[in-house]
Amino acid sequence: MPFSLHQGDALSVLAEMPDDCVDSVITDPPYNSGGRTAKERTSRSAKQKYTSADAGHNLPDFTGENMDQRSYGFWLTQIMTEAHRLTKTGGTALLFTDWRQLPTTTDAIQAAGWLWRGVLAWHKPQARPQKGRFTQNCEFIVWASKGAIDASHNPVYLPGIYSASQPSGKNRQHITQKPVEVMSELVKICPEQGTVLDFCAGSGSTGVAALLEGRDFIGVEKTEHYATIAADRLTETLQQTLNQDDFVLSS
Repeated sequence: MPFSLHQGDALSVLAEMPDDCVDSVITDPPYNSGGRTAKERTSRSAKQKYTSADAGHNLPDFTGENMDQRSYGFWLTQIMTEAHRLTKTGGTALLFTDWRQLPTTTDAIQAAGWLWRGVLAWHKPQARPQKGRFTQNCEFIVWASKGAIDASHNPVYLPGIYSASQPSGKNRQHITQKPVEVMSELVKICPEQGTVLDFCAGSGSTGVAALLEGRDFIGVEKTEHYATIAADRLTETLQQTLNQDDFVLSS
């Protein structure tokens, strides 16, 4: 099956999945960041944190964005421990994070049993300049493996920095949506015809990229609204890839 999508709590869904069933975990968990103080981080919704008041689109909120740093680290360790069980030996994990939560994320992924491999950078060209300050135009991807990596299984050479703007206007379907251009490069760490897991699937960008690059996809999304959007996008993408295959075969 090219993809499956589950609507529900990630820890509960992952607990029902069998050992060693995925090749790569690539996910964008809620950062629980976005504020100068603990109060700002835990008392505001995702929409208040990550969209401007004059935004021309109305995107629904999502849950899981109001943990303090200790709670976030504990939750991330729990779920990455479960993801470690699901991943084949030699498989990989990629987690998006921001500068505030980078230390917590690298601690959690190691506490969950993964071998931390490094940090990738996502450069956002359209980030807003700030007078008297450095522009915050970079987010990070912490990556790790389940034990040693056998490069012969997936002999790729991948970059360590990616540059693309977040989708905007009608193309922006989630508050923290990632560009498919970036995700399409990241999923290449998964062997061809392998399976990518995203337990915070959002609007489905990781899954769309996985299908476009010839990988299978398992997604979990807690918010019903976004799970519906993800299902539609994945179904549309799968149909596009099938049509392309039909065209190649007939030509």
